[in-house]
Amino acid sequence: MATTAFASVKLPSALVEQARQAAQPMRRSVASQIEYWATLGQIVEHTGLSVPEARLAIEQYETAAAQRQQATAPTSVDALTARLLTAQARGTLAQRVRGVVLENQAKASA
Repeated sequence: MATTAFASVKLPSALVEQARQAAQPMRRSVASQIEYWATLGQIVEHTGLSVPEARLAIEQYETAAAQRQQATAPTSVDALTARLLTAQARGTLAQRVRGVVLENQAKASA
């Protein structure tokens, strides 16, 4: 099992609470959320983007991702049921579930 070096730092409780609130919908831990924010900050500094430019770029990316998701998402329960039945008939549903289980097992053992 690989070990990762960690260091403790003191952060303002307000920042930790903001990270906790932002982390929940993304299914991240508080630490992962703060790491995510730090990574974004490094990218912004490295590229020379201003904060408004970085926000605009992120918003545009998220909007495009949401549009791609909506384009592929079923629009009704009937459409979702039909999609699942088709995947089940092809065998791709079981194959994908097995793949996800194996991925999660690999993550858990790492």
